[in-house]
Amino acid sequence: MKVRERIIIILILFPAFFLAGCAPISERPRDEYQGGQPPFASVQDTGKIDDLDLYSLEKAVALSIQYYEKSGSKGSYCLRDQCYSSREMIDGLEKFLRIMKRDITSEELERTIRDEFILVRAAAGTARSGVEGNILVTGYFEPILEGSRTKTDRFRYPLYKTPDETVIVPVDRADGQDGRDKFVGRLHNGDVVPHFSRREIDVNGILAGRGLEIAWVDDPVALFVLHVQGSGKIRLPEGRLLHVTYAQSNGWPFRGLTGMMVEKGLLKENEKSYEQMKRFLLDHPEERQELMNYNERYVFFRVATEGPLGALNLPLVAGRSIATDLDIYPRGALALIRTRKPVFDEQGRISSWQSFSRFVLNHDTGAAIKGPGRADLFCGTGETAERTAGAMKESGELYFLLKKK
Repeated sequence: MKVRERIIIILILFPAFFLAGCAPISERPRDEYQGGQPPFASVQDTGKIDDLDLYSLEKAVALSIQYYEKSGSKGSYCLRDQCYSSREMIDGLEKFLRIMKRDITSEELERTIRDEFILVRAAAGTARSGVEGNILVTGYFEPILEGSRTKTDRFRYPLYKTPDETVIVPVDRADGQDGRDKFVGRLHNGDVVPHFSRREIDVNGILAGRGLEIAWVDDPVALFVLHVQGSGKIRLPEGRLLHVTYAQSNGWPFRGLTGMMVEKGLLKENEKSYEQMKRFLLDHPEERQELMNYNERYVFFRVATEGPLGALNLPLVAGRSIATDLDIYPRGALALIRTRKPVFDEQGRISSWQSFSRFVLNHDTGAAIKGPGRADLFCGTGETAERTAGAMKESGELYFLLKKK
């Protein structure tokens, strides 16, 4: 049966699926570990087990607990053969915080955590990370853009809210866009068709003048970055910050620019980075729109009272919140990450790389974060966070902590 025919049948049978945000949280994550099941593991040779302050950890844990309290009896969170209720996830996080507040040595802390928790390693073979069993760790951030709630000669690049004709329908996984169990499209003359592409929206202006504009900004490259990051702040002329966050995408697949730009000879292999990609777009205004069109995925936004918000619809915590594939790893779960971070000099250049170990919470996901071998660390807001996130593309280890039953 063709995708379009299947979608029409589903639309007739299940109209409730037109609502966004209906994905059940009680489904068992699919089992897609590369290279076999990841082993149960313990933390070894970490030195300082956590490199950040306790306050940020408490804040991140509290947000996960808030999420589990909202899910109530509906929540069931599974990893490998271990499944936990919302209450059990809360109990585990509360026990973890009690341990972290004890006045004990790093060695005692590590030993206590191993005694009280099962550690499940997220493993991806040698895919992309280059190290057996390791994952690829990248970073993301919240940009700050200059903009206005009204269009002017300076502020003329719009952020759109989700068009009313947008529909979300479930389909077989093999036919789902982005490898998900859904098709994102739009209604047109009674049929479900693919949504507008980036070219149709940004070049052809297909959505202009329909009252969908949330705000306008002055920099098309910064707006493109906002689409990739998913949320940000817009500084309005009076100085107030407007929080905008992801509402829905057009359903087209995410495609990164740097690899394509290397293939076209626009960047050298050793220049393949976020910073170089952004610099090329800024320096070549005559080419940038066509290059940005390569990433056909387009994000529609909504105004939020706080932010940035993650996939749990709760604020992210800088340095503590991570994004993973939530079809595989449980929402809100506690984890330990071990990788490297850049150290910058006074001119903002990378002077060295520093290994670190840190407890994090699984608060988010992303269009490019697919499969078991990816984790994206939220680095915060503004220029320093942007530099850190843009530089991070490191091999690392990720262990999920599950309270022993």
